[in-house]
Amino acid sequence: MGVPFEALLPYAVCIGMFGFSGAALSKIRAMQNGGKRARHSVDQWDRQMMDRDRRLTGFLRGQTDNVKAPAGFELSNGWRLERGFI
Repeated sequence: MGVPFEALLPYAVCIGMFGFSGAALSKIRAMQNGGKRARHSVDQWDRQMMDRDRRLTGFLRGQTDNVKAPAGFELSNGWRLERGFI
């Protein structure tokens, strides 16, 4: 006894919607990362380098090959200041 195709249409719709939403989320994450795939297992060194790249280029995942830093980079200090004792 065969299964009528009308019974399989809701399954096809559900699978299609899950596939579409997964592809859309993947595209949005790639757009937020400057067109690059998301990073995994980011340690302190990677965070420090990403912060430096953000200060150099303005983007978290941006990189540059300029020899000289842009104007104003010497004022964007990466060191975090601790609060003094008052």
